[in-house]
Amino acid sequence: MTDRYAVVGNPVAHSRSPAIHAEFARQTGQDIAYTRLLAPLDGFAQTVRRFRAGGGSGLNVTLPFKGEAFRLATEPTKRARSAEAVNTLRFEGERVLGDNTDGAGLVCDILGNLEFSLAGKRVLLVGAGGAASGVIQALLGASIAALVLANRTVERARELAKRFGGAVEPCGLDALDDAPFDVIVNATSASLSGEAPPLAPGVFGPGCLAYDMVYGKGETPFLAAARAAGAAQLADGLGMLVEQAAESFAVWRGVRPDTAPVLAMLRGTE
Repeated sequence: MTDRYAVVGNPVAHSRSPAIHAEFARQTGQDIAYTRLLAPLDGFAQTVRRFRAGGGSGLNVTLPFKGEAFRLATEPTKRARSAEAVNTLRFEGERVLGDNTDGAGLVCDILGNLEFSLAGKRVLLVGAGGAASGVIQALLGASIAALVLANRTVERARELAKRFGGAVEPCGLDALDDAPFDVIVNATSASLSGEAPPLAPGVFGPGCLAYDMVYGKGETPFLAAARAAGAAQLADGLGMLVEQAAESFAVWRGVRPDTAPVLAMLRGTE
């Protein structure tokens, strides 16, 4: 019997997850069906209940429902508790496993696909919303030297940093000086609005990797600004999307697919 999965969000029509998981299933010989599920902004829990009642096995959760998904999970993983957000739900009877694979996806993309070592690096994470909270624990676990969390509203950065003890240094964007970083990750949605976070060119250190979690056709405003500032390596979030999807697939099916051909397929269709 074919197991049913979906990505739920609002909006969700743009999601590339169905194509990704269809390729994972073909590659691993798994019998699944994967679709998109549009949930009303005030109807996430009801949408999930209907999907479960119809025999659904699991869901990927995208904006703006990751916080609600965390509260809905009866068994959140350590990664989910760290992020206080869930992007992967697995249904087993009355149990609802909630996981967050975003951080693993980011680190796998940087280490594996980009072949960029994070060990001993100074990392700047820009933004203090859900995208940032989902990746902090994974970055801290990658043997980095320091993690600075910068946000327009410094209080939001401080609140998020508190959850990680003294391991994260919060500050306002206007407080960043020209001290260089080895890695700068844009976890804001500014690129979706055609903007880039206001960063001084000096924060892009020699050999710096500039990484935008947003992906799309062409260079994002953040990556264009990073190029102009002399960043040595640029990357958008498509690799992270594929890697976090593979992690979700493993949570559901117990096998982790090969991401390289899927990423190459998506790059070829951009």
